[in-house]
Amino acid sequence: MKNKIIEAQNLTKIYKKSVKAVDDISFSVDEGELFGFLGPNGAGKTTTIKMLTTLAAITTGKANIAGYDVGKDPAAVRKVIGVVPQELTADDELKGIENLLLTAKLHHVPNALAREKAKSLLKLLELEGAAQRQVKTYSGGMRRRLQLSMGLIHNPKILFLDEPTLGLDIQTRQNMWAYIRQFNHEEGITVFMTTHYLEEADSLCDRIAIIDGGKIKLSGSPSELKNNFGGII
Repeated sequence: MKNKIIEAQNLTKIYKKSVKAVDDISFSVDEGELFGFLGPNGAGKTTTIKMLTTLAAITTGKANIAGYDVGKDPAAVRKVIGVVPQELTADDELKGIENLLLTAKLHHVPNALAREKAKSLLKLLELEGAAQRQVKTYSGGMRRRLQLSMGLIHNPKILFLDEPTLGLDIQTRQNMWAYIRQFNHEEGITVFMTTHYLEEADSLCDRIAIIDGGKIKLSGSPSELKNNFGGII
């Protein structure tokens, strides 16, 4: 039996004026799994990631990440996760390698180890030739790849990807899919990703939860959902 590396129980997030962004959802993710939240904008996907990664307080319910209670031990949670948000957070004025080393420092990665890991990631993500360039000269796809490397620089057990291919053309998106698969399959990193692209969830995810209006409507493998619900994806 596989270990549950992410467990959410009755997770709820209520903002001001009683707006329920996430409404009493429960789910789990197996260690090594590539798990996806599929839903439209405003469905509660990003809010869920923010709660699981300690960036937003949980209103009610609880979540455990790699055995750590998100509400009680957020510092321990942050040590075992990598987060790639929708927003591009790399500093445009810094070089690609400088962004990576700065992120490593924020995660308390020793300098020698950080440089070794940065070199490996830049090669793997085909950014070696751009490592000494300022990020403001990068294309959209290069920025996304750099953002992915920043989420991996400290060797997390779990990688959270929020709309990782948002705004990319189809060829660049497919290249990103290949990188995500590689880190999941070859490095054994558990991946929790959100997307509103049907084909992205179908292509990448071992299991999918369809979320809308803050509630999980359906869940299962892509083949199960297609077989049981008339080709919903």
